[in-house]
Amino acid sequence: MAFKFGKNIDEMCYPFMYESSSLCDFEIITDELCGHIGAIISHLPEDMPDIAADLEQIQPLAFHINGSIRGRLAVSEEDQAWLQTRLNHYKEEVADRLHGFVLPRGTPPVPQLHLARSACKKAIRAMVRVDQEGKEVPMLLPRMCNMLCNFFFVLTLVINKRRGVVEPGFVSRSYGRDS
Repeated sequence: MAFKFGKNIDEMCYPFMYESSSLCDFEIITDELCGHIGAIISHLPEDMPDIAADLEQIQPLAFHINGSIRGRLAVSEEDQAWLQTRLNHYKEEVADRLHGFVLPRGTPPVPQLHLARSACKKAIRAMVRVDQEGKEVPMLLPRMCNMLCNFFFVLTLVINKRRGVVEPGFVSRSYGRDS
């Protein structure tokens, strides 16, 4: 049985919802990412205007990424270069914390940043499937989502450091030194 929309427009949340391709999944994941970024912005304390300004620039990029496979590529190498600059800026601030794995901990917006990080990974995996299904995915999109994932992680370290929170380290039993 194939799903079809009825005549009531209120019963349709997204025109491509019933597609069988992974492209719709990608678009829903990047929509979720944009929502996570909005939640992060709303939870940011007023004493972190630098992070707020960066996230306010990043949030529309999530929607631009969203439409860049079905429509025109709406992000650029300049966007990627700007993101790299901001990532480098925050990495300098937490250079003493950029080692190994940590358990995701902290108060809002840190959990939301981890959810955004995870949404980036889901988007990348969906792009792999879209590409495997024969739809060309501009390489800039997975590159940007990978960098966004790393950016969100580094922001968790920055916010926790500014708050005096130390994340517990995590040593994998699966991939430890003795495996």
